Amino acid sequence: MSNTSTPSLREQQHPLIRQLADGIEAVWHKHLDLSPYNLPTELGYVEGRLEGEKLIIENRCYQTPQFRKIHLELAKVGNMLDILHCVMFPRPEYDLPMFGCDLVGGRGQISAAIADLSPLNGHNLPESYASALSQIKTLNFSQPRELPEWGDIFSEYCIFIRPTSSEEAMFLLRIEEFLEIHCTQAIASSPVSSDIVEQILKGQRNYCTKQQQNDKTRRVLEKAFGHDWAENYMTTVLFDLPS
Repeated sequence: MSNTSTPSLREQQHPLIRQLADGIEAVWHKHLDLSPYNLPTELGYVEGRLEGEKLIIENRCYQTPQFRKIHLELAKVGNMLDILHCVMFPRPEYDLPMFGCDLVGGRGQISAAIADLSPLNGHNLPESYASALSQIKTLNFSQPRELPEWGDIFSEYCIFIRPTSSEEAMFLLRIEEFLEIHCTQAIASSPVSSDIVEQILKGQRNYCTKQQQNDKTRRVLEKAFGHDWAENYMTTVLFDLPS
């Protein structure tokens, strides 16, 4: 089972990653009807070596009536790198955006924090989402970061920053707000017609294909496990395309 987990990995990570992982799961359990999503057994918990340091990857996956896959990945490379990666993949018969969130830290500092509700059906979020998001407070972070070249998949509400220690609580709160909106909108939504399903599938494929272009993630995985393993992990665990 991919959901069995050693809590010690989370406890060894940067406090913001630990708090965010706990917070994400708390919102899921509060709102969603979760059941296990089974990854291949050998990919639930993985150990390797990267530049002489131990690399640990731990995955938790669920599914719900509205989401075909909800994925939370925690990873640690010695004392060099702490990572949280989370994506919620909607079922294509629901017109929902893609929630994605990543935290990357090293040597006690968070260097990158990104979160978004990314539209899949065209370039605009569903009206109900746009309305709810327009009502939450605009936050100003002191160190915004530039989106990658493939970042046209993200919405106008995307946050991509290097948070200072005084901004970490603000970032956590914003993720919680994103998730509260996402989960409540999802459970209130109804399946859409087949012609819209095609649009949503196209949007999910575009999102996954763009995310698979993340060279930093790919390089870390290739260095630790080799090209073929990295390619398989990127396309079956991190960003699998809907069938």
